[in-house]
Amino acid sequence: MRRSLLVIVIIALYLLHQDFWFWRSAEPIVFGFLPIGLFYHICYTIAISALMWLLVRNAWPSRLEEGNEDMETNRLVPFRPGSSSLNSEEGRNL
Repeated sequence: MRRSLLVIVIIALYLLHQDFWFWRSAEPIVFGFLPIGLFYHICYTIAISALMWLLVRNAWPSRLEEGNEDMETNRLVPFRPGSSSLNSEEGRNL
């Protein structure tokens, strides 16, 4: 049920992204200075951000988190200038 509801919300927001009803006019002005099309896109951005949060929270595949503990022990060493092989004589000849 939860998955199908998320799919329906994704499709609805996808369809609402094409706001053809505000293309030809900048009126009405929202809050006295904001054109309606820009206000619509602000609201749309907030809604899509909330949807992305819900998707990550509820539909993130658990298999992507497997092996995350291995990555903690095998961290990459941060880059230090002068320690790369490209700074050696043979790297300069490339």
